[in-house]
Amino acid sequence: MRRGTGLVVAAVGVLGWGEWLNWRWSRSLLGRGQGPCEVVVVLGYRNPQPTANLINRWRVRAGIRSVSAGRAGTTRVVFSGGAVGGGAAEARLMADHARTVLRFAGPVVLEDRSTTTWENIANIVPLIEDADRIKIVSQPAHALKARAYLRRRRPDLARRLVRAGDYRPGEWILAKPVLALYGLWTLRGLDPAERGGPGWPEFSGVEVSGAPAGARPAGARRGRPER
Repeated sequence: MRRGTGLVVAAVGVLGWGEWLNWRWSRSLLGRGQGPCEVVVVLGYRNPQPTANLINRWRVRAGIRSVSAGRAGTTRVVFSGGAVGGGAAEARLMADHARTVLRFAGPVVLEDRSTTTWENIANIVPLIEDADRIKIVSQPAHALKARAYLRRRRPDLARRLVRAGDYRPGEWILAKPVLALYGLWTLRGLDPAERGGPGWPEFSGVEVSGAPAGARPAGARRGRPER
């Protein structure tokens, strides 16, 4: 009886840890963007199939629900991702899913050349420069990495970052401990402050120590996807 209770407590603890870590990541490295012009950026995942795979379908849904209420006709949704796994570009597959399956009728822009997260950020900059509010959508750890890269490259745009709708309590709950472990691994190249820990500076234009604006992170080479 005690053993069974212990296993239940352990399982609840693991699920709670995964939930908490994803929640924390979703709220890290945000600015204070305000204003009418909103852009939602949806980052793609390698997709060799001819249609959007499970992860990209979920990211599209999360991107569309990130559009603020009453702004579906004006918020620009940018789908970002090249043909990493062969076939069509991730951006194209996600946009097709948004239009044909989810019936999204708002403005859509494609960025279809990126093969890494660093390239995602580099290539979307011209598409988001006019935005007052910027939301980056992916799994929480991946979105956090993208926000850190934007902070390195364009601190002025990073000040406009606001929360997206890519975290919901209980969603993917059984997978969240695995996503949390994978997230910790993928975020290992960031400075502790960039991971959303104590000491993260305000968006004042002061660069993070060791990460000047435009600095390309180690491992972010073409052909080595960080998706």
